[in-house]
Amino acid sequence: QVEVVEYGGDSVQAGGSLRLSCTASGVPPSGLAMGWYRQRPGEEREGVACIWLDGSTYYRDTVKGRFTISKDTAKNRLTLQMDSLKPDDTAMYYCAAGLGCYPSFYRNTPRTDRGYWGQGTQVSVSS
Repeated sequence: QVEVVEYGGDSVQAGGSLRLSCTASGVPPSGLAMGWYRQRPGEEREGVACIWLDGSTYYRDTVKGRFTISKDTAKNRLTLQMDSLKPDDTAMYYCAAGLGCYPSFYRNTPRTDRGYWGQGTQVSVSS
């Protein structure tokens, strides 16, 4: 059974930075694509960034150039470096494993009944 745990959320001012981390245990030897998603109150969950098994990374347009996703494969640890944060980035951020990861992945609302999800970590950006 794959278990995902994320941490690192905090409250920051606009223009600041945060680093989210996620660890996945029980991952099969073949590996799983992993990604970060977020959800604002009253809105659907949306894709933020993901990394495929070959290391390819994909971002939603609004975070390109500000967020960087990376993975330590040996430790199954996923990181999201978030710079130049904006109030609009305020949301609950979730790490997930085993979902699709492709250039337009962020256009589709992720299914939370698929893959493996963490419990979420809150990011709040004040103006």
